[in-house]
Amino acid sequence: MITKIDHLGIAVKSLDDAIPYYENVLGLECEGREEVESQNVKTAFFAVGEVHVELLEPTSPESPIAKFIEKNGEGIHHVAFGTDDVISQLAQAKDNGVRVLHETPIDGAGNKLIAFLHPKSTGGVLTEFCQPK
Repeated sequence: MITKIDHLGIAVKSLDDAIPYYENVLGLECEGREEVESQNVKTAFFAVGEVHVELLEPTSPESPIAKFIEKNGEGIHHVAFGTDDVISQLAQAKDNGVRVLHETPIDGAGNKLIAFLHPKSTGGVLTEFCQPK
């Protein structure tokens, strides 16, 4: 079952260039940075109440984030919904004809299991399910 909006993923070319906006202009505190090798990204998280903002910097031209920035420029990349059972959420999506990008969850930032739904099946919004390990 979906329990909350966990985070909003924002594609950026450079964490070093983007973080000062969130800290100095918005007054948020960076909770930390992490590299997610399986996704070829570096991340930085900011808490905004119960929801987080996740900045995503590509570490390779083959990264999904690099390809997104090349096509669309920097900006909102995905919406992540927290769930208590990512496998059941994937099954529910597939049962309803939604195209999934991951048949089984993969390791994500923040010690979470994640899986994505294809935006062509979700009204143009890249959707992520995430669950703490």
